[in-house]
Amino acid sequence: MTVKVILIGDEALDSEVAVYLQDKEIEVIPLAEPIPDDVDVVIDLELGMDEQKRFYLLQVEKVVSKKVPIFTSTLHRTATEVASWVQYPERIIGFSPLLLHEMDVIEVSRPLQVEENEDWYHFLSCWESWGKRVEIVNDLPGLVFPRILSLLVNEGTFALNEGVATVADIDLAMKKGTNFPYGPLEWADRVGVGQVVAVLTGLQRELGEERYRPAPLLRKMIYANHLGRRMGRGFYRYEGGLMK
Repeated sequence: MTVKVILIGDEALDSEVAVYLQDKEIEVIPLAEPIPDDVDVVIDLELGMDEQKRFYLLQVEKVVSKKVPIFTSTLHRTATEVASWVQYPERIIGFSPLLLHEMDVIEVSRPLQVEENEDWYHFLSCWESWGKRVEIVNDLPGLVFPRILSLLVNEGTFALNEGVATVADIDLAMKKGTNFPYGPLEWADRVGVGQVVAVLTGLQRELGEERYRPAPLLRKMIYANHLGRRMGRGFYRYEGGLMK
């Protein structure tokens, strides 16, 4: 039987996640289409930097069974906050959708509302059947990899803005010095500058710490639509998805 997944899309991520799911022979149903009554999973990619995320989730809850799990991006908001919006919080699982094709591990977080509900763990089996190792981490914006990456990108951007080094030199120093596969600014282009800012502002909002304040240049890049490889311009320029 074909697994059916509703995809609530942030356009920066939905095509990548849709391709990953389709490669696993999963039927992807955009929210704009009529929703069948035998949906297996909902995947929510909206960042939650405005009211759109809450609106979409409330719309989905009206039409899918309460037994259907909802995996919601927690790049900007916690799973606990998202669970507070819905009628059935026990179905909410926070996760990171970044670099889904490339990552062997998928990070998930558990809402505080269901910390004593053992049935919650059953929802994780779908990702294991799709070839991912599932790691449960604490429920904070960005989880682990996106949080650390975003802080690296932010510091690299401050260094760039202060004239410490060029984009290429910052990336080269990190690749040669730490053996990273990509430099932080190149990585920002790959995951999307908007995703990085979402994580940073989510952490600053949740924890109130100045160290998470996004570098002004990152905000300017969003205003200029220099969002990374997908848009043809980020810290680098791209043509056909390839760095120029």
